[in-house]
Amino acid sequence: MNDLLLRACRREVVERPPVWMMRQAGRYLPEYRKLRERADFLTMVGTPDLAVQVTLQPVDILGVDAAIIFSDILVVPQAMGMRLSVDEGAGPRFHQPLRTEAEFARLRPLVPEESLGYVLEAIRLARRELEGRVPLIGFAGAPWTLASYMIEGGASRSFAVAKRFLAEEPERAHALLGRLAKAVGAFLVTQVAAGAQVVQLFDSWAGALAPEDFRAFSLPYLAETVRIAKSAGAPVIAFAPGAGWALEEIARVTGADVLGVDWQTEAAEANRRAAPFPVALQGNLDPCWLYAPPPIIQQRTIAMLQAFSGRGHIANLGHGILPDVPVAHARMFVETVKTWRT
Repeated sequence: MNDLLLRACRREVVERPPVWMMRQAGRYLPEYRKLRERADFLTMVGTPDLAVQVTLQPVDILGVDAAIIFSDILVVPQAMGMRLSVDEGAGPRFHQPLRTEAEFARLRPLVPEESLGYVLEAIRLARRELEGRVPLIGFAGAPWTLASYMIEGGASRSFAVAKRFLAEEPERAHALLGRLAKAVGAFLVTQVAAGAQVVQLFDSWAGALAPEDFRAFSLPYLAETVRIAKSAGAPVIAFAPGAGWALEEIARVTGADVLGVDWQTEAAEANRRAAPFPVALQGNLDPCWLYAPPPIIQQRTIAMLQAFSGRGHIANLGHGILPDVPVAHARMFVETVKTWRT
């Protein structure tokens, strides 16, 4: 078995960094687009056989060192009773965002084995299909990011509605975030029980919060989710893009095994700042540089690897791969990591 990812998460000596890419199972692959012609996005997520096919595509096509289950962070609020749609070009939308007391009251308790059983079944099938070739990663959205979608109703540039909610109703905000921390933590535990060997938390909108608000409304709940997830025994990756300024705080407060590093944070600086903590790092090539000619991709990738050089680095992008990146360019990134040696 290729266990490079598992060893790097434990900060063991590895012959080279493992490499995978966030959103690696997605629209940049022609094979994904072909499957997508047969079903809409949420149908693919909710159909284990289709989800497994998409999960395996980057392993077979690019030779990445890990598979990540094909799913979406918003399956948690959907399972709590919120009606979700994902429209091509418009992104995800909750049709009744949380605004009134009645809407909060309608949220259902989350029982992952029941309402998210299709994700767990996809994980079981993917582990079987992988046959030990590479580890399988499970994932979920962090509480603040999920709450922001649930209150806004979808993605936003300013998050004015969600942040206004924090300002006007902090008690209700904390109650929601605490509830989500427990629900997401339990979901990650069940993913590990189903076969995920690593789990990642995406706090995708951490950068929308000012430092004081990040410390109040994101970090404590991220830490609680990590604490619950770690009880399952698998490594936990925490990724809070836009909050690179808080790298030390995230390491200290969450106790995550691995911290994702965004592309706005210099690799060497992240390496230096994380050195006092028993934590591995993951990242952080700017995904837009995958549009560059292959020799430039190779040059940028090697510079990143050199900056992170040492134990406990997982090569990745500083955010998800973009949908129109040429497959050959993604392959150049992966192959450059796989042929590099310290």
